[in-house]
Amino acid sequence: MAFDKEAVIKKYQLHESDRGSAPVQIALLTERINDLTDHFRTHKKDHHSRRGLMMMVGKRRRLLEYLKSNDLDKYRQLIEDLGLRH
Repeated sequence: MAFDKEAVIKKYQLHESDRGSAPVQIALLTERINDLTDHFRTHKKDHHSRRGLMMMVGKRRRLLEYLKSNDLDKYRQLIEDLGLRH
């Protein structure tokens, strides 16, 4: 992994022991998706990893929908922080 997982968790956690809330999961998935996207620039034929990428994108989309329906302010802040939905 090319990113610091603990730093991402620390930035998006809701309380001190939070490691699995929707914002944390979305932020971690976004970092992994960005890393895999860079990977595909050099490895265009890596279709097995591409399937994993598509599954991560789907999971992130579902988590974003959940967050949007339960906490719209937190959703909007997270979208802005992560640079999603341009």
